[in-house]
Amino acid sequence: MKYESTRGRAKKVAAAYAIKLGIAPDGGLYVPDKIAHIDYYKYINMTYQQRAFHIIREYLPDFDDSEIIECIENAYNADNFDIDSIVKTTMLTKNMGILELWHGPTYAFKDLALQILPYFLTKAVRKTGEKKDVLILVATSGDTGKAALEGFKDIEGVDIIVFFPTDGVSSMQKLQMVTQEGKNLKVINVDGNFDDAQSAVKDVFIDNDIISIAKDNGLLFSSANSINWGRLLPQVVYYVSAYADMVKDGHIQDGEKINICIPTGNFGNILAAYYAKAMGLPVNRLICASNENNILTDFIITGIYNTNREFVKTISPSMDILVSSNLERLLYEMTGRNSKQVTHWMQELKANGVYEVDDKTKKKLKEVFFAGFCSDKDTFATISDIYDKFGYLVDPHTAVAIDVYDKYIVSTQDLSKTLIASTASPFKFPESVAQAVLGPEAVPFNSVSRLLKLLSEKTGIDIPAGLKGLEDRKILHDKVCGKNEIAEAVLDYITGRGDRGRK
Repeated sequence: MKYESTRGRAKKVAAAYAIKLGIAPDGGLYVPDKIAHIDYYKYINMTYQQRAFHIIREYLPDFDDSEIIECIENAYNADNFDIDSIVKTTMLTKNMGILELWHGPTYAFKDLALQILPYFLTKAVRKTGEKKDVLILVATSGDTGKAALEGFKDIEGVDIIVFFPTDGVSSMQKLQMVTQEGKNLKVINVDGNFDDAQSAVKDVFIDNDIISIAKDNGLLFSSANSINWGRLLPQVVYYVSAYADMVKDGHIQDGEKINICIPTGNFGNILAAYYAKAMGLPVNRLICASNENNILTDFIITGIYNTNREFVKTISPSMDILVSSNLERLLYEMTGRNSKQVTHWMQELKANGVYEVDDKTKKKLKEVFFAGFCSDKDTFATISDIYDKFGYLVDPHTAVAIDVYDKYIVSTQDLSKTLIASTASPFKFPESVAQAVLGPEAVPFNSVSRLLKLLSEKTGIDIPAGLKGLEDRKILHDKVCGKNEIAEAVLDYITGRGDRGRK
């Protein structure tokens, strides 16, 4: 198996090269040149780690089995995850299960990929004979930043810079990032939104002048965003694992089709579910849940992707995105791997902020996906309703998914068993969750730490250890740059590498 670019102008490479580079030299995203088929029924009595091994080895043929096992053991263990099963499904009703993906060190689903990616990357670098160190560049809308920092901190031969929109993440997400310790990392506030940061970072990857300066300083660029296949691949695992567990626990019959509902902004998490379906997992519909930045909802319904709209700051900030990078991979697959067509659409997007897919692709989108969106008002209401009905606490992103799933049932009358991807601990968003559960009067007069305590007392749920006392930790990263200064910030880091951990 080799990896090819969605833009079609880069040569095919082995998995190790795709992971090392992150993004293809032609600006496209790497995809495997064929989709592996999985025998999911063989996984029913396996552990999460065993399931991960059998899936990952299909896509990393240039890695030895022992190397893959080592990566898995280093990532998915009791030191990093607070439950033995790594992920778990809580059935709230007969037909709706909440797939908890947030039991890792930063309490977000990104941990499931970003705990293993550093091990993939360091092995990939060695396999390709690379002598340079790797500089990871990350644009984040919240959870990816902290998960990447935690995964890559103090990894020998790797540096990492994380850019996040100053006012585009929750207070807890921001505290997690700006207090991050590590000798090989830097966190920078961006005076702009996530799309500004993501676009500028992607431009750095294909800027030949910056690439040349990096090489002269003994560095090559890579990514920890889901544009890196090594980040996306581990996300396929938890959907397959969850299905196997549902069969094992008697919630579904072997071979029974389920729906998967996923809150999404950059389209990586739902794309992983798409690949699981393409690999043979019995999936009926993929339900794409958006917040008020409902560009994906409009696209799936109309086939028109139009970024020329207001950018809305919501209480589900990790989904406040207008340019969904991983959609490029989906279009590549749905057009029969037509790189010329995909390149044309991406060029239209960059030039005009809009493109429209052909009728055949529109039809395929609607066959696979259902799309809906949820307002902030309904997000608050859903958090409150789920707690009142089930005594179960969800974060705003999970609430968006539950609300859209309700809309799906009303629209289709489909009562198939459905997994709701729960992407973060509710304690990562204490202001919003407290407002929904304790009432709006609780928020203005309490600090983040106090809100955490009040939520814990109300629900009987322990505050995650890594979130306690964040307000009291020293701010280590306070640099702010404009959205047009990201390339300059990267150059500053490259030319001053000895000054690691500086503000």
